[in-house]
Amino acid sequence: MSNVVGIGMTSERTRMRMVTRLREQGIKDEVVLAAMQEVPRHIFLDEALAVRAYEDVSLPIRHNQTISQPFVVARMTELLRGGGALNKVLEIGTGCGYQTSILSRVAKEVYSVERIAPLLEIAKGHFRTLKLKNVKVKKADGSFGIPEIAPFDGIMVTCGATHIPEDLLRQLSVGGRMVIPVGTENQVLTLVERTETEYRKTELEAVKFVPLLGGVA
Repeated sequence: MSNVVGIGMTSERTRMRMVTRLREQGIKDEVVLAAMQEVPRHIFLDEALAVRAYEDVSLPIRHNQTISQPFVVARMTELLRGGGALNKVLEIGTGCGYQTSILSRVAKEVYSVERIAPLLEIAKGHFRTLKLKNVKVKKADGSFGIPEIAPFDGIMVTCGATHIPEDLLRQLSVGGRMVIPVGTENQVLTLVERTETEYRKTELEAVKFVPLLGGVA
């Protein structure tokens, strides 16, 4: 694993330039920007790709998965917060754990579900390296969420769904927000806000994520 501090293209100065770029791209939430500054993205990548960690691109990780580009991570986190504090958050698709680690800086509790066991073990190693105390993970089919822990005031889905799973909607608290990519060929980042009487859906920009799959591996 790469050194947490980093040097050269993985240094804190390079990470600061990434944060400056995120501001220029329209990310305004200072809590989110601080989290992006604090979490070293390069440790989540294999050594050969670590030098590209702070470019605004998605990059391959193991098991045919990807780490999302920094702007998308920041954008989804900003949408989830909606300018307010987050208490209990559910993430569907732990992956390498980068988005999870960002969420750990902006929420009191983070519960993350991953279906690929070896990937979950890699993520848990990253959480130990960063000494994250407020993240709990589960190997399961993310489509079903974690009903025994619900409700959540924030739900983030980091893989493309053909539709918004009903099980996840039910686990969203009143006043809560869900951010999820929806679509097959063309995915659209979608914000779901639960009110006392309805689920209000807002379609935002086009995105591209690996698909949300059922079962475990």
